[in-house]
Amino acid sequence: MILRRDRAMTAVLIMLDVAFHAGRSGTVSAADIAERSNLARRGIEPLLQALSRSGLLESIRGPRGGYRLGRPRRDISLVDIINAVTQDDQGGDDGPQGPLFTKVIEPSWKLFDKELTIQMKKTSLDDLVKKAESSGLKRPLSEPITFSI
Repeated sequence: MILRRDRAMTAVLIMLDVAFHAGRSGTVSAADIAERSNLARRGIEPLLQALSRSGLLESIRGPRGGYRLGRPRRDISLVDIINAVTQDDQGGDDGPQGPLFTKVIEPSWKLFDKELTIQMKKTSLDDLVKKAESSGLKRPLSEPITFSI
């Protein structure tokens, strides 16, 4: 799993946004995720679909719909997220070749990848939410209940 920075990091950002802003029972719209992340909505839609297909996100239809976590955040590792959005990536033979690549770069890259994967398996979405909170980011308050007579 050599990380593709764009897809992998964006998927982790989407999942963190949902975990941080939706809380236990709320939902987050794709438009809100895109706005907070400064990304195009149509650019994150394929990632939202992949995350939903994998069961990491649950898509809720309707006027108050959006996305919420499909599992508890403590049960979702970074590797789960990255695998969900990179499983269709094909490692082709169109990359670098030659003895320096095959004897030095490629074995080193595999080692880095293995070490990174071990760390990412140990890191849950819950860990990232706690890190966001400890860095001073404030979670949104739930909407107040209003009554009209």
